Amino acid sequence: MPGQRIGYIRVSSFDQNPERQLEGVQLDRTFTDKASGKDTKRPQLKAMLEFIREGDTVIVHSMDRLARNLDDLRRMVQDLTTKGISIQFVTENLVFSSDKANHTSNLMLSVMGAFAEFERAIIRERQREGIELAKKRGVYKGRKKSLSADQVTHLKQQVASGEAKTKLAKKFGISRETVYQYLNNNEL
Repeated sequence: MPGQRIGYIRVSSFDQNPERQLEGVQLDRTFTDKASGKDTKRPQLKAMLEFIREGDTVIVHSMDRLARNLDDLRRMVQDLTTKGISIQFVTENLVFSSDKANHTSNLMLSVMGAFAEFERAIIRERQREGIELAKKRGVYKGRKKSLSADQVTHLKQQVASGEAKTKLAKKFGISRETVYQYLNNNEL
């Protein structure tokens, strides 16, 4: 009995259209995450991994949609195929399964995954360069501050009175690291 065809879609932001990734591909079920590739919190990926069974085929638009880096990609493909689950990457036109040891596909997985990882590194470098140039021109405003000046004053007063920093972080909706940055007068 053939298994189900399960689609996994990941877009980096909420305003991106996930529909185009597996458009026209016949699927029994689809799991869609709206998260950065580097994000380890991808609830739909986790749900898909819990849902799939031996004999199923996972279909993904491209390698970079599934994994954060080359090591993650290799590990995930190996874990799936070891469980008898096939995985198909549409863009790269590659299929991995446990019933055939295709050395060419394994080589392509490593090469294509390495290129995807390299491309992400180049994009991050360009982004950093763009931010630096914008700062020099005076047009980069940076991130919006998490707390207002009044809130920072209130935060510092509560810390001085002995309130726990973890509790304050929750109260103000910020991380503990951000609390420490405000206490050390770092601008956010």
